[in-house]
Amino acid sequence: MNDNLMLARNLRKDFPVKKTGSSLSRVLRAVDGASLDIRRGEILSLVGESGCGKSTFGRLLLNLIPPTSGEVIYDGRNLAEIPPKEMRAMRKKMQMIFQDPYSSLNPRMRVIDILAEPLVTHKAARNRREIEEITADLMNKVGMGSDALRRFPHEFSGGQRQRIGIARAIALKPELIVCDEPLSALDVSIRAQVINLLCELKKELSLTYLFISHDLSVVRYLSDRICVMYLGRIVEIGGASEVLTSPLHPYTKSLISSAPIPDPQARGRERIILSGEPPSPIDPPSGCVFRARCQYSESVCAEERPEMRGEGHTAACHLLYVNRLRKYPL
Repeated sequence: MNDNLMLARNLRKDFPVKKTGSSLSRVLRAVDGASLDIRRGEILSLVGESGCGKSTFGRLLLNLIPPTSGEVIYDGRNLAEIPPKEMRAMRKKMQMIFQDPYSSLNPRMRVIDILAEPLVTHKAARNRREIEEITADLMNKVGMGSDALRRFPHEFSGGQRQRIGIARAIALKPELIVCDEPLSALDVSIRAQVINLLCELKKELSLTYLFISHDLSVVRYLSDRICVMYLGRIVEIGGASEVLTSPLHPYTKSLISSAPIPDPQARGRERIILSGEPPSPIDPPSGCVFRARCQYSESVCAEERPEMRGEGHTAACHLLYVNRLRKYPL
C-alpha cells in the first residue's frame, strides 16, 4: 500500500478581480504552484497568516473548487479525470470540518436531518430506523447524547455545534478530513475538548487529517508534520519537532517567535518582527514572495523563484542553498 494518501502537484488557483469603475479585470493568485503530500494516518498541519491561501488550498484538495492548473492525486487517481458520477462516490472518502460552526449548519433542520443528509445522499442507510441508529451512534462518538437529535442548531453552544459538524464529517466513514480552522470560533476553554475529541476519533476511525490553522500552540500539540504557507506558496515542510525547533525559512522563524508561550522563562526569547505589510496576491513580488519583508534579502531573491530543497525537512529559500549566503545565521 502506498504511504501517500493524497498528492498535490503545482496547484494554482486564480480569481478574476474587477477594478472599481472599470470593465477590466486583474487576477488574484490565491494559490501559486503549491505542492505537498499527505501520508496515511498522519496529522499534517498547514499554517500561515490570514489571507495566505490556506482555506483555498484545502478546498482545491477536495475538488470543491477547480484548480487553474496543477493536479491532485488521491489514492493513485487524478481527481480532475474522475467522471462526476464517480467523483460523487469518491466524496465519501474525503470530508471537511468548517471554520464557523454557526453558519455551517442549516438553522431550519433538526440535528437528525443534518446528519441524515449525507447518509441519504450516498445511500449509506437503508431506512429511517437505520438512520436513527447511525445518527445516535455518531452523537455518542462526539460526546453528545442521542436526545440532541431532535433539537435545532440554535439550541446549542458553539462548541456543541462544532461537535455536530464533526459528527457530520465522520458520518460516511471517510479516510481524509480537512479541518479548516475548526477551533478559531470557539472559546479557549472549549478548544482543548475539541482537540482531544479529534485525536480520539483519529485513533478510533483510522483517520488522516489536514489541519489548517494559524495557532501554533495547537499545531505543536497535534501535528506529525507541519507545512508553512506564505502568499499562496509553500515555503517549508518537515516533521513537527524539526520545524518548531529548527526552522529553515526566515518566515517560519518569525511565525514561531511571535507565538505566545505560557512560560515565564521564555520572556527573554528573541522576537522577530516583520517589516511592512504582506504583498498583494494581485501583484506579488518577483522571485521570492517573502523577499520584501526578509532582512536577509539579496539580488538573487528578486531574480529567481526559490525551489523546495532538502530531504525530509525542506524549504524554499535561496539563503540555505547558495554557498555565498551561508554566513547568514538562520
